[in-house]
This record gives sequence, C-alpha cells and structure tokens, in this order.
Amino acid sequence: MRVKICGVTNADDAMFIEESGADAIGVVISPESARNVTLEKADLIFSSLGPFITRVVVTHTTSPGELDKILSVNPDAVQLSSGIKMPEYFSGRVIRVIGKNTPVPDDCDALIIDESRGSGRLYDHSFAKEISEKSDIPVILSGGLNSSNVHHAAEEIRPYAVDVCSGVEERPGIKNRFEVLEFLRECGKAPGVKLKKGVLLDL
Repeated sequence: MRVKICGVTNADDAMFIEESGADAIGVVISPESARNVTLEKADLIFSSLGPFITRVVVTHTTSPGELDKILSVNPDAVQLSSGIKMPEYFSGRVIRVIGKNTPVPDDCDALIIDESRGSGRLYDHSFAKEISEKSDIPVILSGGLNSSNVHHAAEEIRPYAVDVCSGVEERPGIKNRFEVLEFLRECGKAPGVKLKKGVLLDL
C-alpha cells in the first residue's frame, strides 16, 4: 500500500519523510489553509527530494490563472477539491477529492476520499468502502488517519493508498517524526528504522 504524507511545509521534514519510506509528499498551496506554502517554498521542498518520490500539490483554487502559477513548481500530481479543469499542457496525474455529497468525477487519474481537509475528522466508513469497491481508478483514503487506526482502515477499505496530515503533526505544518515513523511502520514501510526515546536507530 502506498503512503502520502501531506501538509509538508519545510524541506527538512520532506527529506526525513522520503528517507523514512513514504511514496509521496504533499504540499498545500491555498491561502485558507494553515499549512499553506508559497510557490517559492513549494519549489524548495520539491527540489530537496530525490527522483523516485511523487511530488503532489494540493489546492482548493477555482482560478485557472492561479492554477497555472501553481503548476510552475512542476508537481508530479495535483490534488483538486474544486471542479476546475486542468490545462491540456499538464502531463502529470490529477487527483480529485470526493465526499459523500459530491458526484464522482470522471476526469481524473485517482480519487481521494477526504472530507476532513486536514482537520482530523474521521472518514465515513460506509462511503469509503463503497467507493473503494466500485471505483475503476485508484482510491486514496484520507481523513482522521493516524498510527493507531491506519492498519485497521487499510484492511477494511482496501484503498490504493492512504494519506495523512494532522495525524502525524506536532502542530499544523510541523511533523512529529516519531508519529511519521509509526504511521509508516503500520503501513508496512520503514521496516529498518526505530525511534527510542526520541533517538533514531538504524537497524
């Protein structure tokens, strides 16, 4: 199962997350978010990463002009919570956010079940299971996930990937490295890394 750690706001956290075994890192470019970063900061975070991790921009924009600016940081994928159309020149993947009261779109490469938007509100189990079972494209599960519930959620919902934000944070935008590692371990990642009393140990 693939794992995206979202709401990253600095390069140090991004590099730690990559080294710990995550498959994707998400940055938020939306002024209303507590985890919003500038285009310059997003570019710096993405530039700090190696070639084999997926770079995802998360945005709530409804403005084509603003979307063009966001795409200038060259993400591998864009996660959209609005119905805005992607420009034809974008060659990356498109991830559309869905919830119980939104229609399932057909113009994307993956769906993400996320009504939480970083608030920590738990996903709706019945809806998530239904979408995961019926969808012909990958489904990403998000909303209220943390190291204590992600393993059970993955077994029940069987998503293509899981996405975590507030569940591995000290405060909005600042990741708790112990929680990052524990989350990844529960997802079957980072098998050779442990934290003991705040100290990283390589096994």
